[in-house]
Amino acid sequence: MTQGPILVTGATGNVGSAVVRALSARGVPFRVGVRSVEEAKRTFRGELGELDATLLDLEKPDTYDAAVRGTRGLFLLRPPPLADVKPTLNVLIDRFAAQGGEHVVFLSVSGAEKNSWVPHAKVEKHLLAHPVAHTILRAGFFAQNLGDQYREDIRHGEIVLPSGHGRVAFVDVRDLGECAVGAFGDPAARGAAWTLTGPEAVTFDEIAALLTRLLARTVRYRPVGIARYAAHLRRAGLPWGRIAIQTILHTGIRRGDAERVDPTLGERLGRTPGTVEAYVRDHLALWAS
Repeated sequence: MTQGPILVTGATGNVGSAVVRALSARGVPFRVGVRSVEEAKRTFRGELGELDATLLDLEKPDTYDAAVRGTRGLFLLRPPPLADVKPTLNVLIDRFAAQGGEHVVFLSVSGAEKNSWVPHAKVEKHLLAHPVAHTILRAGFFAQNLGDQYREDIRHGEIVLPSGHGRVAFVDVRDLGECAVGAFGDPAARGAAWTLTGPEAVTFDEIAALLTRLLARTVRYRPVGIARYAAHLRRAGLPWGRIAIQTILHTGIRRGDAERVDPTLGERLGRTPGTVEAYVRDHLALWAS
């Protein structure tokens, strides 16, 4: 294996930053590909030392070649606003492989192999047909959604979702970052596709009760129908395409799509993955009312 760095996309987001921190902790050389080099430097200032950061805008293929040049690994994720992956993520994979890149670790979503409408499925299909080595991480719902996607609702005392009383095996992105980095150095990870979940499946009623207890104020779960949920997201300023995807994913929770606890993440880490409660305890300040 060559000694070039691993290129990390989405480095200032939840999962990308977890990958960056895991690489740094292991002393593995890396480069972050970001739309704003200055923002990346602010994000990690005082934490990682001198940051190797380069311009990479996934919607601008003319930024790809310089970003991938000299890299041996690529951690790839799809930013939520990016719907068309064929001229973007798939082209980046091609450019990475063409300049000698060896291994792509792609953050997909649980069930992508069975749902061709999910953009991640098109990237998976491209990787499966590609000669470059790859590892696919099919992640479940992130515990970090509580501090990101659901944060403002929680700060106002509620969780509003069309998920009924289904269960979710939330996964902590800190564990995903550690797992992704481990895949780069493991020959057995090449060609693998892993479903990664947390160690337990909980309902949003239980999440609301947990937040109520730890925040010492009332947080209620309010299950709503599809139309009301879509209107709720629209008022929050989300575009219709993203509303459609989030609605489909969250209504799938009603059918049990997110309740399966998979042992793979724990096996990869050599320990029990983090729980939702551990994540909440570590980030209580996020939900100050």
